Amino acid sequence: MNMINWYEYLSSFEDILSRKLRKKPYDNAAYLQYVKLNKSRMNRWLRTGLLKESTQQTIEKIREVQNWYIITEPWCGDAAHSVPFIYLLSELNQNIKLTLILRDSEPEWIERYLTNGSRSIPKLIVRNNYDEDLFTWGPRPKECQLLISELKKQQISDEDIKTRAQEWYNKNKGISLQEEIRNKIELHLNSRS
Repeated sequence: MNMINWYEYLSSFEDILSRKLRKKPYDNAAYLQYVKLNKSRMNRWLRTGLLKESTQQTIEKIREVQNWYIITEPWCGDAAHSVPFIYLLSELNQNIKLTLILRDSEPEWIERYLTNGSRSIPKLIVRNNYDEDLFTWGPRPKECQLLISELKKQQISDEDIKTRAQEWYNKNKGISLQEEIRNKIELHLNSRS
């Protein structure tokens, strides 16, 4: 199985941009531009993203090993805004083991975690040490998803939808993602007590 760690994921951006990796879709100039933009967005969140104290406190309560799997791709705009925060959260507790899975290389993973029948990413799957799913999250915060769904109903162009989503992520600063993941962790922790 082609699972990678955080540093291998970051390295994949360099491989794509330096043209070491030329497989589809990275043989398309538009995808190279997406990867370049997403690398910049991820680096910005890694430098400036702030974790809420309430989320940190909840993450610190995890006492059993959890395996966090993120299904993603370097070309995915939503992933550029969400994956850095998930990584930062995973670094708060040594009981969290983070693994990234490239959707297009491991399609059987995303096929098990479709969103309304689509292969939308990023998708976070949290499992216990017995490989049982505890919860999933993704592909984007609910408020952002509602915005995009509404814009699609209005038949707004794909480019305008991307711009509005980008504006939403910039304004939200990872807060909704953190709250949603914190709520899921708390539900799991409360169900065990």
